[in-house]
Amino acid sequence: YRSLSTFLGSTELPIYGTFMDGDNVNTTTLPKKGIMIMGNEGKGVSNTVAELCSDRLAIPQFGEKTTESLNVASATAILLHEIRK
Repeated sequence: YRSLSTFLGSTELPIYGTFMDGDNVNTTTLPKKGIMIMGNEGKGVSNTVAELCSDRLAIPQFGEKTTESLNVASATAILLHEIRK
């Protein structure tokens, strides 16, 4: 058993964290291999794990920016769709 932080600290793969202020996933070139970290719907990615992320991704918001978060299952589906394109 290893903690997530220990695992992430030992990998050479890029680590993509999902954040409200991250880079637009639609315009980011993603590698064939990597790790995607999904945050808690209310609290996001923990500070400890955020420090280990090599890149920050976001699903772009359209219109007035009033959304605080997306349902993590919905956000995961959108991000995985983008990765597979």
